[in-house]
Amino acid sequence: MNNAALTPGTHEIRIDGLRQTYHVMGSGPLCLVHPGGPGFHWNYLRMPLLERFMTMIYMEPIGTGQSDWLPDGEYRMAAYAYFSRKVLEHAGAPHAYFLGHSHGGFVGLQYALDYPNELAGLIVYDGAPCNGKDLGREATKQMDLFARRWPEQPEAQEAKQAWADMTSGAISVNDRESFLNVMQRLLPAYFGNYWAMPAGFDDWKASIDATMDPNRKPAMWDVRDAMRTIQTPTLVLVGEHDFICGTRWANEMSAAIPASTLVSIEQCGHMGHMEKPALFSEAVRDFMIRSVKYMK
Repeated sequence: MNNAALTPGTHEIRIDGLRQTYHVMGSGPLCLVHPGGPGFHWNYLRMPLLERFMTMIYMEPIGTGQSDWLPDGEYRMAAYAYFSRKVLEHAGAPHAYFLGHSHGGFVGLQYALDYPNELAGLIVYDGAPCNGKDLGREATKQMDLFARRWPEQPEAQEAKQAWADMTSGAISVNDRESFLNVMQRLLPAYFGNYWAMPAGFDDWKASIDATMDPNRKPAMWDVRDAMRTIQTPTLVLVGEHDFICGTRWANEMSAAIPASTLVSIEQCGHMGHMEKPALFSEAVRDFMIRSVKYMK
């Protein structure tokens, strides 16, 4: 293990000549954390409760935040997995846990496929086994259900309209400003109950930021036919009311991955670490304990 690479704080390394930034916090078994988007800055995924029993390596994925952009714009899932693995190699800890949220969960699945039997465990947090039209159609269906659950809340109806504007092309989302604007409109749909959030939510909301590389090329991805080959102990963690990467995908992943455990957090959306932090932390801790026993 490279102790210098795991000292608390911000670290910068070079991978194939490109700057890769990551942040280390907490203590205990190592866990690489990959945020969603693609493009969300890492800080929205800060998980203080997990830092009490794990050393968290928060990635700033390539093309995001302080990390460099890919010159060719080819942000394929395999590229994200490759850079993640290089960070763990630098840390001298290839057998760490991998926690990927949303798009980061896609990366985690790709990592387990590309580098089998290396991770101590995989946590697919509100992820899915594909992107593209199938994911979009399911999200539209779930967005409609969200709006129906909150008929008297103007923000819920505005979130539904924002999704329709974005998916229909009525608004263009091609830079940081437009992305953050539509995210603020969509945000209520990312929670089980946006109107009953815990303390600290307003500061968390204000801190959301993202990077948009204008040269990013579309990258279609689907591993539904390959998931059964994943042997890594896997926790599939989903919010009951996650509209974007919901229970349909969680059930499919859990059914296909042999050594998997499915946990659904009730009355929760896409941001369980913020909305239900104690239940989220408990699920991860229980999985970590079980996976250690599994490996023995």
